Amino acid sequence: MSSVRVIQDPEFNTEVLTADQPVMVYFWAAWCGPCRLMSPIIDGLASEYGDRLKVVKMEVDPNPNAVAHCKVEGVPAFRLFKAGEVLEAAEGAMPKQKLEAMLNAYLG
Repeated sequence: MSSVRVIQDPEFNTEVLTADQPVMVYFWAAWCGPCRLMSPIIDGLASEYGDRLKVVKMEVDPNPNAVAHCKVEGVPAFRLFKAGEVLEAAEGAMPKQKLEAMLNAYLG
């Protein structure tokens, strides 16, 4: 069982870009209604895929460097990284099945 780690800009390089396993970064904002809907789904995915995937959560407002690096234009936003490269990017609230399909395409 894995849980979602909350990280900040200074940890982005270590936690995401040089991680030894795939990482899904979930960008959110306190003022974002759809983000509140996505949080329980993200927690569930972290538990479900915890053996194959690290899930990290970053609030957009206090983390402008990661937001710029990932070219986040709206929240909620999702970036799937492996070996420092973005494999998949999505923005906007979506059903759990769509996120699972995105992850399964890369994680098997």
